[in-house]
Amino acid sequence: MNLNHKTILITGIGDFIGLRTAEKAIAQGIKVCGLHSSKEEAKKAQNLGAKVIIGNINDRATAEKACQGVDIVLHAHELAKEGGEIKQFREVNVNGTINIAQAAKKAGVKTFVHISNALVYGFNYADGVAEDGVLVGENNPYCQTKIEAEKALLEINSPTDFGVIIIRAGDVYGPGSIPWIVRPIIMMRQKLFAYVNDGAGVINHCYIDNLIDAIFLALEKEPYGEVFNITDGQATSWKDYFNSLAEITGLPTPFSLPKDELKLFLKLRYQGQKLFRKPTDIFPEAVDFMSRPYAYSIDKARQILNYEPTINLESGLQLTKQWLQQTDLTKIMH
Repeated sequence: MNLNHKTILITGIGDFIGLRTAEKAIAQGIKVCGLHSSKEEAKKAQNLGAKVIIGNINDRATAEKACQGVDIVLHAHELAKEGGEIKQFREVNVNGTINIAQAAKKAGVKTFVHISNALVYGFNYADGVAEDGVLVGENNPYCQTKIEAEKALLEINSPTDFGVIIIRAGDVYGPGSIPWIVRPIIMMRQKLFAYVNDGAGVINHCYIDNLIDAIFLALEKEPYGEVFNITDGQATSWKDYFNSLAEITGLPTPFSLPKDELKLFLKLRYQGQKLFRKPTDIFPEAVDFMSRPYAYSIDKARQILNYEPTINLESGLQLTKQWLQQTDLTKIMH
């Protein structure tokens, strides 16, 4: 697909992935519109020049209005937490996804790109797991509902009328990333951050701009009905990642705790926050997310999309450092 003069609708345009994609798309001369639930969060996208509809992704009329006159939908909106009530996750990640996809199909949108997550493989997958690997919900609401959304979308994939492409993103970091930049740094500052089992295992980091490069390649190549793992293609240990993160912020090296001890500490903290009706800043299940064992394979994306990550971890962290130097992280978390 030639992206010149095309119009793209980005759901969750005010969030980390949506906002950066909007910025990069506008720079390429693509017409960008968005759908976002928060008026306040949508302002940054509007300031870039995107036309944003404020509304709920589960509302049929809103979804249909947002899809009018659109060539491409990039569905980046999701409920992303490590734990919680599955009903809440299903409402956003499954029902919301189906609603916007059906609205897009009805409006004549040709291409629907869904940002899924490689956490669909669960926490204990094979080394170098590829897109045909077993999907495991792990009794975790995020993993489970991302699997359900993928399945529902592939069932309505029908090129040339309505083509679905699924991107299974790795651990997306960079300026604005809550789970892999903002929250760990805030917790390091409070001396509350620890990694698990001496940081063994692999973080499948993916710098935000590498992910967006993959999205644009997918739009150009139009591999409808296909699923792609997208990471930086580096097997970095959790220890090396979090130590590097501490280093760019001038914070002491984090300490390590055995997995069971850290999970117990977070469970007690979570119960305390619930008791005092404080918002949960980190769920006990975060330990499972931060102790995954192996790298995902990106061979398929390399072969079909000609995807090649251009920003490695060192460069990505330096770009993030520049952003951190001019950002008050506490404002992002509230």
